[in-house]
Amino acid sequence: MSSVPPISPVLRANLLAVLAGLAVAGCNAEADVPSATRPQAVETVTVKLEPAGRTWSYVGTVKPRYQSDLGFRVGGKIIDRSVEVGSWTKKGDVIARLDPSDFELALAAQEAELAAAQVGRDETVAALERFRVLFRDGHVAQAALDQRQSATAEARSRVERALRNVELARNQLAYSTLVADSDGVVTSLPVEVGQVVAPGQLIARVARGDAIEVEVALPEQDVAAAREAMAEADLWGNRGSRVAATLREVAPDADPVSRTYRARFALTNFANSAPDFGRTASLYLRARSAGFVAKLPISAIANENGKPVAWVVSDDGRHAVARPVTILAYERDGVLVSEGLANGDRVVALGVHMLDADKTIRPIEARALVSQK
Repeated sequence: MSSVPPISPVLRANLLAVLAGLAVAGCNAEADVPSATRPQAVETVTVKLEPAGRTWSYVGTVKPRYQSDLGFRVGGKIIDRSVEVGSWTKKGDVIARLDPSDFELALAAQEAELAAAQVGRDETVAALERFRVLFRDGHVAQAALDQRQSATAEARSRVERALRNVELARNQLAYSTLVADSDGVVTSLPVEVGQVVAPGQLIARVARGDAIEVEVALPEQDVAAAREAMAEADLWGNRGSRVAATLREVAPDADPVSRTYRARFALTNFANSAPDFGRTASLYLRARSAGFVAKLPISAIANENGKPVAWVVSDDGRHAVARPVTILAYERDGVLVSEGLANGDRVVALGVHMLDADKTIRPIEARALVSQK
């Protein structure tokens, strides 16, 4: 079997040189591809038009508009309390009861007085009828008849007075049971069973759940603007959904320490069976203004011939076109554009300094859209 002759050192060096030349030629061929044919990657954002106007916010507290302090109209000893703090009550639900023994006795006594007055009235009426017959037959004088008529009128008055006393006693007995006068939540119960209370003393404080408000402190310089602004409230823990609000009242005088004005914004169509009074809420105000604006990153605005422009991605997504825009205002984290853009336009947010009308681009949507207020 014949063996392969060994490669000489000179031949090996020549082969290595040829291979190295081929590799360099391949690299040069790739490098010779014009850079203009490679798409330029750019980051874009989608335009979302929003109502124009200044926006600002405050932190406030959820409050009930109506809150009733309930108390007995009579005094006595509490023998039952049917609710606790935080209990939801409906109109007519029992809050607490007093010992009714004395009121029941008073009612029984007045009913007895009424029965006696009715017996006396019936007797005088019968006597009056007999005297009228006697007077007609000439057996009694006019003075005796007049006396009987007066006695009958007095007996009837006693019956009316006894009826009123019975009604009063019944009311006193009914007042020994304290009931809720509206639907709401019990926010305070300063008494306990066994306590003797006076008429009108606070027994329970009930806040109505059908009229919810957010109370905030307005700085002096914002009071006038808040009266004209559109408002929305975001209750913390309410899954971030905002509720329309309307300014209902502003305190006439400022707090002597903070120099702020207490304002209450009523929540419109707030459907929540448990508003949790005292919960923190954010109140957002927007000044009323005509037109819409788009908020863009400052890096999305370029300058051409001394005028601001924004580069808008074409419909085919391969080119960007410089479009003149009108700047309404510059903010800390962006710029507000009032003219030149339409809702849904894709605007180049980064890389505008490297663009021209003929350059091919590769749009990359930003991970997070421009923050909205």
